Amino acid sequence: MSGLLCCWTRVRSVRWSSCGGIVRRVSVWRRRKPYTDGVITGWGTVEGRTVFVYAHDFRIFGGALGEAHATKIHKIMDMAIAAGAPLVSLNDGAGARIQEGVSALAGYGGIFQRNTRASGVIPQISVMLGPCAGGAAYSPALTDFVFMVRETSQMFITGPDVVKAVTGEEITQNGLGGADVHAETSGVAHFAYDDEETCIAEVRYLLSMLPSNNRENPPATAGDDPADRRSDVLLDLVPADGNRPYDMHRVIEELVDDGDFLEVHERWARNIICALARLDGQVVGIVANQPQSLAGVLDIEASEKAARFVQMCDAFNIPIVTLLDVPGFLPGVDQEHGGIIRHGAKLLYAYCNATVPRISLILRKAYGGAYIVMDSQSIGADLTYAWPTNEIAVMGAEGAANVIFRRQIADAEDPEAMRARMVKEYKAELMHPYYAAERGLVDDVIDPAETREVLIRSLAMLRTKHADLPSRKHGNPPQ
Repeated sequence: MSGLLCCWTRVRSVRWSSCGGIVRRVSVWRRRKPYTDGVITGWGTVEGRTVFVYAHDFRIFGGALGEAHATKIHKIMDMAIAAGAPLVSLNDGAGARIQEGVSALAGYGGIFQRNTRASGVIPQISVMLGPCAGGAAYSPALTDFVFMVRETSQMFITGPDVVKAVTGEEITQNGLGGADVHAETSGVAHFAYDDEETCIAEVRYLLSMLPSNNRENPPATAGDDPADRRSDVLLDLVPADGNRPYDMHRVIEELVDDGDFLEVHERWARNIICALARLDGQVVGIVANQPQSLAGVLDIEASEKAARFVQMCDAFNIPIVTLLDVPGFLPGVDQEHGGIIRHGAKLLYAYCNATVPRISLILRKAYGGAYIVMDSQSIGADLTYAWPTNEIAVMGAEGAANVIFRRQIADAEDPEAMRARMVKEYKAELMHPYYAAERGLVDDVIDPAETREVLIRSLAMLRTKHADLPSRKHGNPPQ
């Protein structure tokens, strides 16, 4: 069989010899193509569950994608979708193979189409172990999670040479599209690690938290952390003074099993935390404001980060627990001109569209539109709890008093004393902890030390939740 193929290649070379030296050289190149064609595909198991993988081989044509290379990837992607198993790509390639022209570009189109078809059906994880340039960068961007390795992997549409030629800016590959850039600035990378071994280990850990496909629930485990464990440290961890910051990570550590959680986009949009964890062995997604960064406000990047995470959780049957301590949306000309309305609506849309069990917990303050957007009862949260320190209002007491009692304050002999008095009255009448509960907007005001037990019992009750959505081809989320 191999002899016939070689003979056929030589015939083509003779037949096309009139086209010039380029065609002859391409023919010789085709005859010398090595095995695997620059990509290795297959499947195996991670903790006993099937996972499909393809890996670029940079030693062969720099891992560049050609027609046969793409065909192998297409097949393994089709197999993963048909089998209902996660797909992991190990990316280390130089883009499209120039020698094959448009055939290579069509191969990328087939990958993108399958990425989109698999979206929300099977988990897709991209691991960047080398350069990824041009159109090749779009496939990782279409997947659920992107891992990068510092000083090893880069992603960019146009490289440093093109940037310099067009704009005159000089920059290194890592400075343009390295792991830290995409983990902190662009938000393209969900995780960044110092070495490949740690990166691969974390990929395996992430897979242990995800179901094989959208028809299954995430794998449960049996742990040693008691479901009814009290967390008395929470009584002192969150200050009653709404202006004092604290670390929301410590709250999450107290609530979840063994204090262990996997934070997604840890270094991007730090004013909001998105994490996967377990409560009594069951996987949950946690969305939480971070008072230590920008006082926990919602801005453009935080809204986008949380919206994508909520959509991922909903796609893969992961219940969502939202921890609120939010003073509102970040004010400013840059935010308004950057489209905070449009981006904030993405988070609102994601929550409203989610059908998985949803529980929200108000730790301290929840003001204005940000309170509504962060999975309030009015947009479909199944259960809403609050700590006794909670304040739910249109805005903070000081701002509200200045608006409502503006004339009284201005006409008073001592405006500052009048302002303090009005603030105190407003808090007493409209912002006391039980005001929302009395109106059915909070299901229960709970003891902070019992939060873990309450969440676990509530999630157990909601485990069989079923929600019917109206028939439609798909929604049209804000962009």
